[in-house]
Amino acid sequence: MNVFFDELKFPTSKEFEMVNITDRVRDSVAKSGIMDGMVLVFSPHTTGLVRISESEVSLMADYRKFFDMLAPKAGDYGHNRTNVDDRPNAHAHLQSMLVNSGEAIPLREGKLLLGTWQTIFFVELDGARPERKVTIEVLGR
Repeated sequence: MNVFFDELKFPTSKEFEMVNITDRVRDSVAKSGIMDGMVLVFSPHTTGLVRISESEVSLMADYRKFFDMLAPKAGDYGHNRTNVDDRPNAHAHLQSMLVNSGEAIPLREGKLLLGTWQTIFFVELDGARPERKVTIEVLGR
């Protein structure tokens, strides 16, 4: 089995943002030369995550409403009183508990086996940030 490692780096510009990274993941797969196997796409951040979903404008606005409903920014959270990183971001940490840190995607004949409407997103819950990272590991033959 072959293993290829890549890392994406990019800024985010909004407090909540869904960054489409599908093409960049495809580029990493092409660079790997691996044709059949699996692609792991992982975020090493606690308030920035990787998720597969549909790329539709109204739905992405609904995601924001959903997260805000479950853990509103204005909530009274102990984490915001501890001044860990000078960001009152307890809501983002709580929201992140609802989403995977990464995704595993099958790879066949050099192609990601995504469904028709599936898009790979980096989900920013605590932006804007000057740099976010996503780890891509391609495993296979």
